Amino acid sequence: MPQTADEMDAVAVRTWCSLALEALGRERAAIDAINVYPVADGDTGTNLYLTVESAAGAVEAVFAGHETGASVPALADAVRAMAHGALIGARGNSGTILAQLLRGMAGVLADGHDADHLRLALTRAATAARQAVAHPVEGTVLTVATAAAEAAGRTAGDPSAQAVVQAAYEGARTALDETPGQLAVLGRAGVVDAGGRGLVTVLEALVEAVSGETPEHGVWVAPDIASVTTAAAEDCAAGGPQDGPAFEVIYLLEAGDEAVDRLRTRLDGLGDSLVVVGGDGLWNVHVHVDDAGAAVEAGVEAGRPYRIRITHFGADRVHLPHSEPSQRGVVVVVPGPGLSGLCSEAGATTVLARPGEPPASGELVDAIRRAHAREVVLLPNDAELRHTAAAAAEQARAEGIRVALIPTRAAVQGIAALAVHEPDRSFDEDVVAMTAAAGATRYGELAVAERQSWTMAGICQAGDILGLIEGDVAVIGEDVPGTARAVIDRMLAAGGELVTLVLGEDVPDALADALEEHVREGYLAVDTVVYRGGGQGTPLLIGVE
Repeated sequence: MPQTADEMDAVAVRTWCSLALEALGRERAAIDAINVYPVADGDTGTNLYLTVESAAGAVEAVFAGHETGASVPALADAVRAMAHGALIGARGNSGTILAQLLRGMAGVLADGHDADHLRLALTRAATAARQAVAHPVEGTVLTVATAAAEAAGRTAGDPSAQAVVQAAYEGARTALDETPGQLAVLGRAGVVDAGGRGLVTVLEALVEAVSGETPEHGVWVAPDIASVTTAAAEDCAAGGPQDGPAFEVIYLLEAGDEAVDRLRTRLDGLGDSLVVVGGDGLWNVHVHVDDAGAAVEAGVEAGRPYRIRITHFGADRVHLPHSEPSQRGVVVVVPGPGLSGLCSEAGATTVLARPGEPPASGELVDAIRRAHAREVVLLPNDAELRHTAAAAAEQARAEGIRVALIPTRAAVQGIAALAVHEPDRSFDEDVVAMTAAAGATRYGELAVAERQSWTMAGICQAGDILGLIEGDVAVIGEDVPGTARAVIDRMLAAGGELVTLVLGEDVPDALADALEEHVREGYLAVDTVVYRGGGQGTPLLIGVE
């Protein structure tokens, strides 16, 4: 049971983030399943999870950086970290709105932690979220947030923080149950608003963080997925939400307030579902448009956009050729264009993961459709994509595609799995063989330390070369060649028959030649294969089978 606080302090914020992340992880698939507005792309639960994951990570970083073990960080530091983490990690329409809700709360809680500040924080959050949305619609997460704030306001005079958050939760839950009667597409599908459902989950976690007790509520049952799909199809035929813009565009933007005001006006003319959140020079921009390039260009004119993510909604509205789909396909997430070409030559459909821009579930679903196969093996090649990939697989299955998700955690594991792929054998046998090949591949990589920090291998300084094995720092070195040799030696100490090296951008071929010679001289029975095409900022990926 979490610590009882009955007030907001840094520990309560940390607990809140942890509980919310855990709860959204449990309910992600159910929330994805009821996502019919504004676009039925089935990723609201996943987007909310990833947004809170970023917020929780930022709060954990504050605690990790707090050197004095006898005390904890200040509340102001924790809530600001939470808001900033949510802002930079916000995904989708619902995640972007949640980020603004957390930012609104943080602005008040940074100044106080009692019940009065909590009431004001919830009110400020709801107001800020509405102001961030170009055209607010009732029956959405905005309605649920407003109801939560109003219910909390009715506890005025009660000094108990627990009473405030309990009232907010109950108000939000009541408002959520009413959303099908406020938004026609929800009523036709027989579902509540997905974003609102996610917010209720987050508020339930807040109640538990403050009181130490889980609120009592009835069992919520997810609807039959067929009814949701039918409602979405009817809306598309009637020119409803599904007949809207083809692309979702999201980016972080460094810009001033005046430039962002002009950007809002321009983007509002280009598309819909416009949400711009943030402040103090950093913004998260979300919009649905037909001309994705114009939306990005508008950001360039306003300031410096980065972490640009573009998701194609139109794939499910475009009629595929009437040719029979192939029996089996493979979808692979790759860190660089070089590996994309390699995997494409092997017959796979690829999704490029750029630095700081992991693919959204919509991109993975689009790739699964592009594979044009009855059966698809999905290789995410990144542990952080596990929930995103799972959401994409579930949506594709709902469309009648048989999808097997192999939880590969690195590109070299994906290469190993793809190498043993045989489309002529049974699907189950193929998946077992690919899974075994991936599981038998240990993975490592080199990275450059961005700042001084403590690692499993000791304290590193900014600029040090880090050698990671299975995600943990095992070697701290001064240069790439020496660190690479040390990592390879560590990995081969446990045995191996094949070393796979994937060179990053701008890494000279001479490094591969030197490492091949090192393996040849030290390990006579071990072969080496080299590919070029690793991700930007990662000098070397290493696999040992």
